Amino acid sequence: MSRNRERAVSHALSPLLASKAPVWRSKMIVAGIALGFLGLAGRAAWVQVFGNEFFRKQGEVRFARTLELPANRGRIFDRNGLLLATSVLSPSIWAIPEDVDRDPAKLKELARLLEMPLAELNKKLEDEDRTFVWIKRQVDEPIARQIAALDIKGVYQRKEYKRRYPEGEAAAHVVGFTSVEDHGQEGVELSFDKDLAGRAGSRRVIKDRLGRIVEGMGEQPPLDGKDLQLSIDSKVQFFAYQKLRDAVVENKARAGSVVVLDAVTGELLALANYPSFPPENRHNLNGEQLRNRALTDVFEPGSTMKPFTIGLALETGRVTPQTVVQTAPGHVVIGGARISDSHPHGALTVQQVIQKSSNVGTLKLALQMQPREMWELFTQAGFGQKPQISFPGAASGRLRPFKSWRPVEQATMSYGYGLSASLFQMTRSYTVFAHDGQIIPATLLKTDHPATGVQVLSPKTAAEIRTMLQMAAGPGGTGPKAQTLGYSVGGKSGTAHKQIGKSYATNRYRSWFVGMAPIDKPRIIVGVMLDEPSAGRYFGGDVAAPVFSSTVQQTLRLMGVQPDMSVKPQIVVNAVEESF
Repeated sequence: MSRNRERAVSHALSPLLASKAPVWRSKMIVAGIALGFLGLAGRAAWVQVFGNEFFRKQGEVRFARTLELPANRGRIFDRNGLLLATSVLSPSIWAIPEDVDRDPAKLKELARLLEMPLAELNKKLEDEDRTFVWIKRQVDEPIARQIAALDIKGVYQRKEYKRRYPEGEAAAHVVGFTSVEDHGQEGVELSFDKDLAGRAGSRRVIKDRLGRIVEGMGEQPPLDGKDLQLSIDSKVQFFAYQKLRDAVVENKARAGSVVVLDAVTGELLALANYPSFPPENRHNLNGEQLRNRALTDVFEPGSTMKPFTIGLALETGRVTPQTVVQTAPGHVVIGGARISDSHPHGALTVQQVIQKSSNVGTLKLALQMQPREMWELFTQAGFGQKPQISFPGAASGRLRPFKSWRPVEQATMSYGYGLSASLFQMTRSYTVFAHDGQIIPATLLKTDHPATGVQVLSPKTAAEIRTMLQMAAGPGGTGPKAQTLGYSVGGKSGTAHKQIGKSYATNRYRSWFVGMAPIDKPRIIVGVMLDEPSAGRYFGGDVAAPVFSSTVQQTLRLMGVQPDMSVKPQIVVNAVEESF
């Protein structure tokens, strides 16, 4: 009985168990647990449903890839369909450092194939935290196949293209080159980059941890670039480059340029500079090699400006070709400056002023004109104006406003000092004489249509100037070495002192010759410039005219132009030294 009573004792009799716990405490605990579960549920919902963008991107970073599908860059052709630039498959080698098989023999062979020191290869692979590293961009395809045969884990290849330039140094300044990313950097490659480049495509894939594609997620095919056909004739280009190079070397000149322009269509047939560079191997190059001097460098053109001054005097009726100009005693003083001919000529007709290249005769005619008249003619002929040609870096030259001209400056500008122009500008300006008084636009793209220009001089004046240019390039003129077999020519030599700082050097020159052929109905205009010839001869008629002669003869033959005179050129006598 007593044992049963003990079992029946209520727990409420215990002073510890009998104390009452506050209700709010238990409710708070339950509420806290419930809120915890609710927070976890909300977080799960947020991560999996509403705010999963970050986590999805992190997953894609590790397993999803967007592979670029490179577009094939457009080809560049010359006017006859010969390749000037094309793209060839040239894979690039890359790696995931943490995955690379470190077999010493394989890595040594890989370094040998890439022509890379083993230490350099190991340095590229030493950071194992990186998930991507270029080992070498654009290797030749046979090398890429040998690398693939090594089957090195963690080393991969990417399909890329590399530019090839079949004409090499001869056309380097025209065609230009691209970067390793296949973007145009210079020349036509830069000017027409948007058309040539096309548009890269893409392919979305999922890869496993070994870099193997396990699933495709869609593809945007690439759009290949457009092909481009230039007005350049690669045969004329190569020949002009060779003759220029030989002249620069023979005359120990610093550099030189040649421009060949179609006098009917305005097409640029050749543009060559020396020194040049190999466009496929541009290591250790300097600015002297890369500069496209014919377009980017501007100089005082010297006596090649005289036909414009004489043309204006004829056009305005101030003189005729037979008007006599007294140049004795061979010099004049204007504003304290003495201006001289190389030697006295005495009385000369206007024709002979060009033939003998008289500074005194030219400036006497110029000072009969208003500065504004000369400025307007020079401007219409393209001087001081940026050439409208699709080429990077084409210089504008310098022609100051006429209101600031002093008499001595007007005088010196009449024979090519105090203004500047590029060889390209100078060559194009002679379309005024070759195209019946019209200045025509120049183009780098092939066209079959005669150009329509802006009338600068009358056809009559242009024809009279052509006759004078023929005299200047003939016996008794300053450029008889410009004559060529089978074709009549006309042109003007120029020899300008180089300006060093604010003064002119006494023994450093730029030598020019700009002319056209055949003279009665010009088909081409050729401009030649040599910078600082130093082998004893420096007159344009001596060092630039021979390059003009060879280039004219070869170009007209290639164009199929029939000779307009007997095979033998006129008898060449000693050239008259031109005035500066």
